Amino acid sequence: MTTPQLAREIAEFYSDGYDEQSRLAGSACGVLELVRTQELLRRHLPPAPASVLDVGGGPGVHARWLAEDGYRVHLVDPVERHVAQAREASAAYTVEVGDARALTAADSSYDVVLLLGPLYHLPELSDRERALAQALRVVKPGGPVVAAGIQRFAPVFDHMGHGRLHRDGLPERVGRVVATGRNEGEHFTHAYFHDTGQLADELGAAGLADVRVYGVEGPGDGALKAVERATGRRPAPDSDLFRSALAAARLAEPHPELTVASSHLLAFGRRPDQAAAA
Repeated sequence: MTTPQLAREIAEFYSDGYDEQSRLAGSACGVLELVRTQELLRRHLPPAPASVLDVGGGPGVHARWLAEDGYRVHLVDPVERHVAQAREASAAYTVEVGDARALTAADSSYDVVLLLGPLYHLPELSDRERALAQALRVVKPGGPVVAAGIQRFAPVFDHMGHGRLHRDGLPERVGRVVATGRNEGEHFTHAYFHDTGQLADELGAAGLADVRVYGVEGPGDGALKAVERATGRRPAPDSDLFRSALAAARLAEPHPELTVASSHLLAFGRRPDQAAAA
């Protein structure tokens, strides 16, 4: 097993209390992100029981529902706490500690490879290129590689929704993140935030074909966050506001210019089949 070379700040962030399961289940915008991720993956993945390598799968948030859908899932994550949580949560998938840039899986061994966390935790382009090259290596010809990114304007939406963007020099610091894509621990750990075209270009440069990038939450995410903060209550999934936010995300899909309204991006590409690659 290759020992993951995870930046100290990122390792500490995820080892010292941050809970990805709570983030996706504990707020309306988190639930919206999860619901949209599920529907986009279900739309594009091959049918179960295809094999899925969930790289950077954290505590198993996606591995669990994919396994419940009938997929054969193996989760890889560099944080030992995440791997322990994932293992404890379910026996329906297998897990290992590992690095997205040095996968132990054999060539062409999985029907699907998911990178739903690694790219935004690899600030250096060379590391993201290595992670994408590994995903391309282990996915079967013709199989999809799915990569998540945090959208470049996400910190603007987040701080605005929490009513703090105007405070404590945040406009200047957030402006630097928007300009460079680099988040140096500003209300999150060290990370890299993509714009839509850049994420698509990185997948294409790695050799993936038919790349398409979706905005995940759509333009209603900020409204959910603001209402939750103002009222202290989470809009329920069956509320009019949540349903409207979900409808807005779906309506935005055909319009690339609206991907900037989402905090998260989901990029789909396909390893060319052998005939096309020849």
